[in-house]
Amino acid sequence: MSKEIEEKKEKTGFFKRLVQGLSKTRDNIVSGFENVFSGFSSIDDDFYEELEEILIMGDIGVATTDKIIVDLKHKVKENKIKDPIECKQLLIDSIKEQMDLGENAYDFEKQKSVVLVIGVNGVGKTTSVGKMAGQLKGSGKKVLLAAADTFRAAAIEQLTEWSNRAGVDIIAQKEGADPAAVIYDAVQAAKSRNTDVLLCDTAGRLHNKKNLMEELKKIDRILEKEYPDAFRENLIVLDGTTGQNALAQARTFMEVSNITGVILTKLDGTAKGGIAIAIQSELGIPVKYIGVGEHIDDLQKFDSEQFVNALFDIQ
Repeated sequence: MSKEIEEKKEKTGFFKRLVQGLSKTRDNIVSGFENVFSGFSSIDDDFYEELEEILIMGDIGVATTDKIIVDLKHKVKENKIKDPIECKQLLIDSIKEQMDLGENAYDFEKQKSVVLVIGVNGVGKTTSVGKMAGQLKGSGKKVLLAAADTFRAAAIEQLTEWSNRAGVDIIAQKEGADPAAVIYDAVQAAKSRNTDVLLCDTAGRLHNKKNLMEELKKIDRILEKEYPDAFRENLIVLDGTTGQNALAQARTFMEVSNITGVILTKLDGTAKGGIAIAIQSELGIPVKYIGVGEHIDDLQKFDSEQFVNALFDIQ
């Protein structure tokens, strides 16, 4: 089987899982849309109000909903549209535009890079690091893991297990070790072993928020000093099931770290999948990976076209 056919098969499989995973969100949003598009005979304030309510209920958020509705009104006027049903495609296109990643979303894969993965405990952070390691190794990259979540013994064990599964090296110390020291050792190892991607798992909780943020700043300083030539990617892992709380978490981490992308996990169990649209639009941070299950290939690069098609069940 050629590589292209395999990739297509893999993509189709993930799309099916994505469609399935977004079923609760779709029930929440799309059925409401259909009622509005078919239930209104003209495009008026009531029509827009109904759409607005459905978008907000789907956890797309007030600010993002406002942008989508303003854009829709503009397009309706520009295209002289009178029939509500004709608004459906315009709405879908508007959501896709809000979520477009641009061309350089995965530049870190093309050069020597350090990927720092941050986020609170319980969001699937260590698992995401492991899955990314497996996928990068599968695409021919030389990957090294750094177990810098030393606050939680299980995190070191978990990441070690992932390193074995993915067949990549890991730099780890004992529980309670200084995370910045682990990063320092990992950087030296990455340079001497000619590693393509250094993937760093970090603590999701220390004794308090201030400690956690100081720890991240310290790690940042070490990376800037010891590996200034490396391309930097700071990915925050957010749990899709937490909806608007995920936005609040991202804002907290943005205060101390230059977040360059989001890994959105657990989309298979939530009615709040609209949060993916809100994150991109309200925070100006692209969702780069989405997770819809436990298997290694259930974490995939984000594709706005694919996501919105799955949300609206467009084949």
